[in-house]
Amino acid sequence: MTHAELIRDDMLGLVAGALTTVAFVPQIVHIARTRSAYDISWGLFGILGIGSMLWLWYGIRINSLPLMVTNVLTLLMQVIIFALKWRYGRGAARDHAKQSLKGL
Repeated sequence: MTHAELIRDDMLGLVAGALTTVAFVPQIVHIARTRSAYDISWGLFGILGIGSMLWLWYGIRINSLPLMVTNVLTLLMQVIIFALKWRYGRGAARDHAKQSLKGL
């Protein structure tokens, strides 16, 4: 593989990783605006976090800059969502349970 092909492949990886990383931004903005993370699944983001850590580890093992950079940024976004879920998700669950009991 030529040097130009390696650069092209790394650029492809960086663009793909950037898009999947930026995909978390609307969720973060939504949680911050509504101050509600009730509908965010702990399980989903837990599994995604583990997957991102493994992708990062894999990127380190094969010395792939696109995998390392994008998964560090993805993990950062996931940590932000975890923090917002912790801050706003618990009270919303309690409020949701109260609303459900009112209907009985």
